[in-house]
Amino acid sequence: MRKWPMRTIGAFLCAVAAWRSFPASAANWDPAKVSSNFELVSLDDAELTARSIKVYHMGNLELTSGHIVAADPLVEPDRPPLVRTVQPGDYAVTLYEASGRIAGASLRFADGKPVRWELATIAGQDVQTLKNDEFFGYAVDAGLGCYMDADTYKLMQVREERVQAEEDSTDVNYYDDVVAPEIAVNDDKYVMHRPVHDKRGNVAIFWSGWGDGVYPVFWGLDANDRPLVLFTDFQVIENADGRQKPGAN
Repeated sequence: MRKWPMRTIGAFLCAVAAWRSFPASAANWDPAKVSSNFELVSLDDAELTARSIKVYHMGNLELTSGHIVAADPLVEPDRPPLVRTVQPGDYAVTLYEASGRIAGASLRFADGKPVRWELATIAGQDVQTLKNDEFFGYAVDAGLGCYMDADTYKLMQVREERVQAEEDSTDVNYYDDVVAPEIAVNDDKYVMHRPVHDKRGNVAIFWSGWGDGVYPVFWGLDANDRPLVLFTDFQVIENADGRQKPGAN
């Protein structure tokens, strides 16, 4: 399981990174047609527990540039960052588990309940080409998702090179040789991974719901279009309620 080296499988990812995203005019594309779980980020721990949702507070993600990458960290760590940016800083990551699976992951920038949501995109993606329940998302092929700063990818490369030198081999598997011992501490569900111990820049790595697939990411915005939260929906539950029986999409 998850025995992929850190590499990009470009052609495959380009083919699947937009789930059912065939060109079509959609001036009023609605994110609520893709996710019914936005309320997760506004509920407190007690309210989530009442809905059979377990909460993991992973700690703070260090964003050194404010350019955020949401991706499978083992397959596509060099994925382009999201178009919208935030101020550099340290921001809390929260995971939401239902029926033993990570159902969602949020990255919180400021307090408050979002008044609207928009699909998070990378350069070249146009929401106006989507219709109905189509969406752009990132492809998972190693069973993991992540949040990290775009600069942190360089630190992952440094770590990989160090491991190669230590083992005197270029056949290094970033999961097996670096991440696995760390994530095992948390039952293989998540880890706040620091590629280079004396450098700022870490990676929030977490189990991606049903595993491999394509998953959407959304910005939760306030009335002034200021980002309050970033949310990945792994489509395990509906209506922000873990008491309902999950079903793979």
